[in-house]
Amino acid sequence: MGASNQYLEFLHEWLSPLGQITARAMFGGHCLYCDGLTFALLAGNTLYLKADTVSRDQFTALGLQPFQPFPDKPDVMQYYPPPPAFFDNAEEMERWGRMAIEAARRARDRKGKRKRA
Repeated sequence: MGASNQYLEFLHEWLSPLGQITARAMFGGHCLYCDGLTFALLAGNTLYLKADTVSRDQFTALGLQPFQPFPDKPDVMQYYPPPPAFFDNAEEMERWGRMAIEAARRARDRKGKRKRA
């Protein structure tokens, strides 16, 4: 079951201090963008933030597990749920949200370098 419009509206408002937040329905969930960068996924009613080699350890240190799109398969994506404080504290939301945006920016920059090579 997909996320409710009400939850998407909440996320849009809650995440708005990060920049221009947009969402696009994709594969039964949503991709969330900040200023055009894919920085989060919404699967069901669970938010997952983009991580990479620079930020992943901060998620795993808290015992957070990566997004597994198919429960019957071991494949995971480098998106992790934020810690509970993300939804309780605007400063925590901004810290974790900006970390996800930076991971998205690094991914975009790596893709750009590969295309030029």
